[in-house]
Amino acid sequence: MDRNQATGLILFAAVILIYSIFFASGPEVPPTEEIQTNELVSSVEEPIQDQATLAEPESDSLSQEKLDEYGVLATFTLGEEELVTLENELIRLEISTKGAGIKNVILKEYKNWEGGDLYLLDDESSSMTHTLTTSRGPVQLEDFFFAPNLSTETSEDGKETKVLTLSASTESGSLIQRYSLPSDSYQVEKSLEIDRFAGVFTQNSVTLDWKDQARAHERDLAESRRKTQVNYYTASGSYDNLGVGESPETNIPEEPVKWIGFSQRFFTAGIIADEPFNQVSLAQSTPTDSMFVRNMEAQLNIPLNSGKASYQYYFGPDKYKVLKGVTEGFEKNVDMGYFFVSWVNKYIIVNLFAFLEKFFDNYGVIIILIVLIIKLALSPLTYKSYIGMAKMRVIKPEIDELKEKYGEDPTKMQQEQMKLFSQLGVSPISGCLPLLLQMPFLFAMFFFFPNSIELRQESFLWAKDLSTYDEFIKLPFTIPFYGSHVSLFTLLMTVSQIIYTHFNNQLTTATGPMKNLGYIMPVMFMFILNSYPAGLSFYYFVSNVVTFGQQALIKLFVDDQKIRQKVEENKVKNANKKKSKFQQRLEDAMKAADANRKK
Repeated sequence: MDRNQATGLILFAAVILIYSIFFASGPEVPPTEEIQTNELVSSVEEPIQDQATLAEPESDSLSQEKLDEYGVLATFTLGEEELVTLENELIRLEISTKGAGIKNVILKEYKNWEGGDLYLLDDESSSMTHTLTTSRGPVQLEDFFFAPNLSTETSEDGKETKVLTLSASTESGSLIQRYSLPSDSYQVEKSLEIDRFAGVFTQNSVTLDWKDQARAHERDLAESRRKTQVNYYTASGSYDNLGVGESPETNIPEEPVKWIGFSQRFFTAGIIADEPFNQVSLAQSTPTDSMFVRNMEAQLNIPLNSGKASYQYYFGPDKYKVLKGVTEGFEKNVDMGYFFVSWVNKYIIVNLFAFLEKFFDNYGVIIILIVLIIKLALSPLTYKSYIGMAKMRVIKPEIDELKEKYGEDPTKMQQEQMKLFSQLGVSPISGCLPLLLQMPFLFAMFFFFPNSIELRQESFLWAKDLSTYDEFIKLPFTIPFYGSHVSLFTLLMTVSQIIYTHFNNQLTTATGPMKNLGYIMPVMFMFILNSYPAGLSFYYFVSNVVTFGQQALIKLFVDDQKIRQKVEENKVKNANKKKSKFQQRLEDAMKAADANRKK
């Protein structure tokens, strides 16, 4: 037996002896002071509860069973549970003196879809269990009572931080848990400190089991479930998630984890490591109860260095700029789309929204302005696309002549077309390429609007909430792939797209199935977007109207006769032009393919 073990044994015996002599008779407990959580005026305040009442409760007596199970920690299991409030202007946390765990988290800026307080976490549907390993076996901090002390710390720059310290002490040592909440922040710093208790705790980590049944905060349950999942980010900088499928999912990351996010459609509850978490296990499933969106669970080991552990929580909205300032990769809790469109959202749309919000509070107006700004910026591409289509339109007689002459020989037809394009100085892709360059902006909105918390519960015209579909007509039946409602913005988008397609077909040389495809696609998107956010359909509708106006305006200033004159000039200039190496190789390849086909 070493010195530490001997000392611990002697102290333990002393505690038992003193307890049996002085506390067995059960004197009355002196009254404790009522917790006041709303008076935070001094930089360090008096303890809310007398520490002695925690260490020496006599309304209950320690049983031999508790002494055998907890040893010197047994006195921590006696006490009465109270809730202490820690809050700033953005969030309110209710923390229990039993276990010093977070019971409720309320986001003060937001309401649920029914107009009530938005509980991101609540005692009935979520739990956090902290387990420590001792020489007598595992114990849970949730079995211990802590004395709370609220204080306010002020930094040199005048920024205030609310600090809640919860401690449990005996002669053998102390357990101290501390929460720090800066003003204007959604981040909560958490620390755990084990002071002394030599030989009692046998593992250099604390195990956290966090379970959460995410409540439905939005009206559209199906869309919320499509956007709710467990996300995580490894210490090596790799992001992953458990997906948004209906089937239960589990995952055990092979490497330590930097952060874990229980990410809903518009809000995230996350835990962020100061030192990476080990032995992480994640799980999620879809509940049958429509009150809940997803069941999520994370088990992890938090390292203890010299008896101390520290980490952070994030409880707040999925705003890209806010999440980006939390920690590396945390902004990935917002889905900005695939890599070829995400740059549009991250660097253009997010900043445009933030800029326009300073001057306008109507998000319908903001969407219209964003369309106008983007269309103005892309107008050179729109102009080039129109000119390219106009050139193809004016040489349509020559193309039709080639079709009559070589229509039965596709290879020869393609060769002659290429020769014609070269002579006339016309490129068949000149009208398509500018449109392709505009596609990232078109598809980027498909990801931005369904995930934009800025549109949440914002009304415009007949739409009560731009973040969900505008139910203009409620149907008494359900149409497969369409739904049981009619979205007017989606209908307007569809009609405008069909009109635009009809107008555009007059400017192109497309024929046959390609020409009819332009009418089929809007109808398909009507079914797809009927249950998508009204803000997205409204954006596409405005975009169609502006594009139609742009092309009508360009048509006023573009003379087909001048374009034809320019084409004729190119024809004379390129009459004796030699074929380029690329054109020659392409023709050779086409001839070889044709020869193989004939064989």
